[in-house]
Amino acid sequence: MYDLIVIGAGSGGVRCARMSAQKGAKVAIIEERFYGGTCVNVGCVPKKLFVYASHYGEDFHDAHRFGWSTQSTQFDWPTLVENKNAEIARLNGIYENLLKNAGVTIYNGRGRISSPNTVEVNGETLRAKNILIATGSYPFKPDFPGSEHALISDHMFYLDSLPTHAVVVGGGYIAVEFAGILAGLGVSTHLIYRGSSLLKRFDGDVRHHLAEELDRKGIKVHLSTSIESMEKLSEKEYRLKLNSGEELSTGLVLYATGRKPLTQDLGLDLAGVALGADGEILVNEDYQTNVPGIYAVGDVINRMQLTPVALAEGMYVANKLFGGDPVGVDYVRIPTAVFSQPSVATVGPTEEEARQQFPQLKVYRSAFRALKNTVSGNQERTMMKLLVDGATDKVIAAHMVGPDAAEIIQGIAIAIRAGATKKIFDTTIGIHPSSAEEYVTMREPVGD
Repeated sequence: MYDLIVIGAGSGGVRCARMSAQKGAKVAIIEERFYGGTCVNVGCVPKKLFVYASHYGEDFHDAHRFGWSTQSTQFDWPTLVENKNAEIARLNGIYENLLKNAGVTIYNGRGRISSPNTVEVNGETLRAKNILIATGSYPFKPDFPGSEHALISDHMFYLDSLPTHAVVVGGGYIAVEFAGILAGLGVSTHLIYRGSSLLKRFDGDVRHHLAEELDRKGIKVHLSTSIESMEKLSEKEYRLKLNSGEELSTGLVLYATGRKPLTQDLGLDLAGVALGADGEILVNEDYQTNVPGIYAVGDVINRMQLTPVALAEGMYVANKLFGGDPVGVDYVRIPTAVFSQPSVATVGPTEEEARQQFPQLKVYRSAFRALKNTVSGNQERTMMKLLVDGATDKVIAAHMVGPDAAEIIQGIAIAIRAGATKKIFDTTIGIHPSSAEEYVTMREPVGD
């Protein structure tokens, strides 16, 4: 009898299993695919490596005005994929060792719940006082004529070669990021989205500014557009018919239209676990399902599909079950980033949301060319924004589009969570010359 069985060795599952075992619990974890989950294997880690690779072309160009000569540069896709694979294999080993060193029993296979206290794996029945489901999510691709030829984000990390032309479908962070990766690697890239603007849940100024920068970098954005059919002409060419009547010829189509909770074939119906409209597992404030002893965290509960959130949720369950200080997750002020080019980072509500909550809202905004670009000739512009509650002077949100946005917003997220006021920002000495200092030098609100 185990104290805890975890199904899924992604970020949330590994964190909960490891911490529970370190607290003295008898723990087992079941994984059928790879250690580290989506983020480590086919998500944020390899994608960020691809972002780094794709930005070098622009860096080489910018270097000329700084005196560097780059007479001959060329990119080799297989080299990037090979080195990425080596790094992911290293991380897989780290995750596995973390579990083993904590004393967690590992089962490789598909776990299925057969009752509220039993799990089946590889023909073996395991019993547990508690079960945690942390199976994550999977890329969603709609069904349409020829959709079998379209790729999902998982495939992008293992392509044999890059096409000369590509189409990315979607308006969220995955679509925007891959459009930037492909364009940065020299692929002629179209970004197709059925909505009227990209990154619909982000601040309006962020969306507008990023759209201008994507256009500046040569990404051809088609809004209020969808693919009606996809026809394979050859191994390296496809013809797309759009709802606008236009036709496109391309060598690759990537659908990045969201992710769905991975709850299929887990035996949840046998245990009586309740699901939501999108297939997500419904949980309470303690991440417990409607069935006592069965918990769920991470993408599978579809609250915030972010690795650090899954880690925090997994930590909460470990502390709740086996002793500790379970600190609830603050879903309102979660900092997040889009590793587009330029990158986006944000914490707190959008201006549109804030105006509904704070009648005396003050908005501070600045847009500029970074010092580096005044010499390089690069026309990229940075946008920074602060939202302040005029009634309390507290800074309630920060948004940024520009280089190193995630690195800058992470620190500001701490200040916002600590309740820093605009006066504290104003009296903080800036680091000069830096883009980050703009956050402590914005004196006049927009419209005042």
